[in-house]
Amino acid sequence: MRKRSGVNTRFGLYIVLLCGSAISITGAGCSRESSAQAASPETPRSASPATPRVAFTSPNPDTSTDTGTLRDAEGSTPRKLGVLLVSHGSRSLRWREMLLGVEKGVRKDLMALDDVELVTSAFMEYTEPSIATRLEEFDQQGFTDIILVPLLLTVSGHSFDDIPTICGEGHNVVATERLRADGIRIYKPKANLHTTELLDFADILGKNVLRRVQALSENAPDEGVLLIGYGSADYDVEWTKLLDDRLGSLLKQELGVPESRHCWCGHIAHYDPVITQRAIEDILTRRKRALVVPVLVAIDEMFQEGIIQEGIDKVGDDSRIRYVPDAILPDPGLRAWVVEATAKVHRDVMGRVN
Repeated sequence: MRKRSGVNTRFGLYIVLLCGSAISITGAGCSRESSAQAASPETPRSASPATPRVAFTSPNPDTSTDTGTLRDAEGSTPRKLGVLLVSHGSRSLRWREMLLGVEKGVRKDLMALDDVELVTSAFMEYTEPSIATRLEEFDQQGFTDIILVPLLLTVSGHSFDDIPTICGEGHNVVATERLRADGIRIYKPKANLHTTELLDFADILGKNVLRRVQALSENAPDEGVLLIGYGSADYDVEWTKLLDDRLGSLLKQELGVPESRHCWCGHIAHYDPVITQRAIEDILTRRKRALVVPVLVAIDEMFQEGIIQEGIDKVGDDSRIRYVPDAILPDPGLRAWVVEATAKVHRDVMGRVN
């Protein structure tokens, strides 16, 4: 997504924020995810291995005008842009409130951008407002361009299949049938769609995890870190690289932690606390203490206070375990990233028409 500065009362820019799943449309380009079971925002959907992945693409190229105002392909209708924060969705009220808090935190900065009239949020499933609902509202209000901001960690089936399909941009028949069977409405907007990058493109994730591990640490050389993510069966290699190669290596380099490993708590792990238990016990065979950190976007009781905490309880000796049931949010850095990522996409969009 891209941003603008200033407010034009005639040509409004609409900013749509997507929270919790990733997509790839135009501009910076996307591909990534994060979720949990039918009761959580971290619940991934099984993708069809045989079906090719789909990334969003921009419809018709924009043309410039002598006034510098965004216009449609015919160069006659003034454009209106919006920003939508999109997340996976969850039945957890606390989780939803944390994601909606991001919208509140960035609204002032985004509304200060030229032509921006509205900043809003949508959820992929479990609760309204859904993505389809928001897209339809944009059309009803005459918006011509929508910037999608996926609040997702990394690549997943949500970013490649589900969200593009919900937006009418995908061609995955299996994904279409699955979403409809789950009661998720598909709506292809008249407006052009543009998307920002995913969270793992920025350094916000590394800084966040580094700060949280440091807060738990007593003496780094004696400790091992366990990073717990939702996971993705189809993108296990990418998720593993994110947690082990990128975040794990950062912790070793910056804090001197001798060991960092990961485990999953979502669908790929069958939501089984024993997976967490065994990973902690493995670390404790070599280290005095295990530092447990959830690499989840927001707090969902099912995960931080349920699956992960139950796994810790099963270890038996919690005196050697350091754990806080927290999440990436709330983090001012994430709000700053939303503003920056949106502005970047907006500049690209404006560059094509000016």
